[in-house]
Amino acid sequence: MTEFIIPADHPCLPGHFPGQPIVPGVVVLDRVLAAIEAQHGALGALRMPQVKFLQPLLPEQTARIELQRLSDASDASDASDTSDAPPRWRFRVLRDDILIASGEVHAA
Repeated sequence: MTEFIIPADHPCLPGHFPGQPIVPGVVVLDRVLAAIEAQHGALGALRMPQVKFLQPLLPEQTARIELQRLSDASDASDASDTSDAPPRWRFRVLRDDILIASGEVHAA
């Protein structure tokens, strides 16, 4: 589990949105990728076949990243996946107990 806060003076905020800033989704996803790399090392090329944003994250709010590595065939979405398949992770980003984003990250 990793927590993060985007400060009110972060350079992404002035244009997103003036007078009522919201942390851009790409910044949230960058934190998800950083959490994965902190646990598993550099990953190289990645893809995100599924990402959902359900609630906004505001500056100065604490968000928590939960990661689940999907590494064996029983977790696979189709029977052709094997243990030799590139690693995959399922993530959830929460503000308190409110889900704000979820999805999957697949190493290419």
